[in-house]
Amino acid sequence: MPVTQLPGHLTAVHGSVVDVRFSEGTLPAINEGIAIERDDGAPLIAEVQLHLDAMTVRAVALDNSAGLCRGASAHPLGAPIRAPVGEAVLGRLLNAVGEPADRGPALPAETPYRPIHASAPPLDRIGSTQEIFHTGIKVIDLLAPLVKGGKAAMFGGAGVGKTVLIMELIRTAVERHSGTSVFAGIGERSREGHELLLELRESGVLARTALVFGQMNEPPGARWRAGLTALTIAEHFRDEKHENVLLLIDNVYRLVQAGGEVSGLLGRLPSRVGYQPTLASEIAELEERIASVAGAAITSIQAVYVPADDFTDPAVAEIFSHLDSSIVLSREMASEAMYPAVDPLASTSTLLDPRLVGEAHYRIAQDVRKTIAHYRDLQEIIALLGIEELSAADRQAVKRARRLMRFLTQPFMVTVAFTGKQGRTVEIADALAGCRAILDGEADNWAERSLYMIGDLDEARERERANAKAAS
Repeated sequence: MPVTQLPGHLTAVHGSVVDVRFSEGTLPAINEGIAIERDDGAPLIAEVQLHLDAMTVRAVALDNSAGLCRGASAHPLGAPIRAPVGEAVLGRLLNAVGEPADRGPALPAETPYRPIHASAPPLDRIGSTQEIFHTGIKVIDLLAPLVKGGKAAMFGGAGVGKTVLIMELIRTAVERHSGTSVFAGIGERSREGHELLLELRESGVLARTALVFGQMNEPPGARWRAGLTALTIAEHFRDEKHENVLLLIDNVYRLVQAGGEVSGLLGRLPSRVGYQPTLASEIAELEERIASVAGAAITSIQAVYVPADDFTDPAVAEIFSHLDSSIVLSREMASEAMYPAVDPLASTSTLLDPRLVGEAHYRIAQDVRKTIAHYRDLQEIIALLGIEELSAADRQAVKRARRLMRFLTQPFMVTVAFTGKQGRTVEIADALAGCRAILDGEADNWAERSLYMIGDLDEARERERANAKAAS
């Protein structure tokens, strides 16, 4: 990165935060990068966040600050930190400052770079599209359809299947939709990053995918900026190449956590529930740049950790406000092995409108929700008195709701090694036909296990025929 101003010198190191003093009149701007010299030869990149006085800045380091000493030279870059973009980053795994982290060769010298800080597209450039982004996952396409150029997020606590679901979405979406994919791993475990890299390589989609990781063991500055680096790569393909881009982020909550750590190190007073006072602006800085312009779109699918399963948490509520589709994962369903554990009542989408998805799709989705909601209302009575105490109509509704919930389960390609079940991808027409048949009573006398972990309803029919043949 080019150096454009007179150097300063390091005066203090507070963990991941450093203070740098410059000569008068040469103070770098907020969000500008600084390269700090280290004994090992590779400079430490930091980003200016505060002006302490007329000659001193406080910056956040984007790498481990161990080994820094007072008096070390610090060179302003004269611009925000820049990330490599273009074809050279496809198939590569990068860190938050755009350096290769996959033990591969260095990026070519002619690789273009782009600042990670940019404004959201102006309103007159933002294009509106109502085209559905089909995922091949029944419960999502039916109840919370995604829109091209939109933002969708999966909310759930620890251990309910967010990462597995987003890995399946990567696989199916890249295979079904032409274009480029960018994955941002924020606060991910090293094991998860390694598994993802192997999965993408084996499935043959790595060649059109760029990965940016700010791992769990990295300083908060790296986790804080990894999302913007990935978004910058996605924006280049949208704006310069006019390609549709799939941006996957796992996990947005870890970005908020990293921002909270940085805020505390910078000495800012905490706000509601201990979060940083800049919570809303940090989330908006990322989310508002995800948009479609001039016929090319960035479609974003994000995973969001919900602390203690509390959906009223300020960070979770703030992320909710930016989304087109919200996919809520239920711990109760996960405990019953209903995977994907998507809550059919809490998950919503702005696209689920009869004018957009069609009257038939809308009506089936509403009937499915109504039937499952009625079953949940009756669960307490069933637990206390037994199903025999219900009316005939209620017993029928319970029977159909349980079969619908099992039909909406689905084996995934990425879990074959763990479950032994071959993954399924289901077209929306097949999902709708299956739900309509169950609502109309076709499966009333079928065994519930015939509908569990299948693709379309034809598979359940084959299971029933096999069961009947075995019984006879």
